[in-house]
Amino acid sequence: MILRVDRLLGRQVWTANNKRLGRLHELCAEPQGGEVVIVEFMVGAAGLLQRLQLGVRLLAGLKRSGGYAVRWDQLDLSTPERPRLRCPIAALRRL
Repeated sequence: MILRVDRLLGRQVWTANNKRLGRLHELCAEPQGGEVVIVEFMVGAAGLLQRLQLGVRLLAGLKRSGGYAVRWDQLDLSTPERPRLRCPIAALRRL
């Protein structure tokens, strides 16, 4: 599946039972076989802070703010305008 990253960033991510998890703020990608493949999405306030980088967080005195790392296979992007978890929240890695 080919997706435009600019259309995903800032989207609200929903759980399987239609609750908001947080906004998709950042992603991690790796080169694989001549392509760039997304391996993980950062959802929630911690994803936004990661996007702002560690230096800004330290200057502002901000600490960890909660959020989740969502593996590529844990997120249903069949409707990119409304990303949805494929797993329970407990299966996600906390940030």
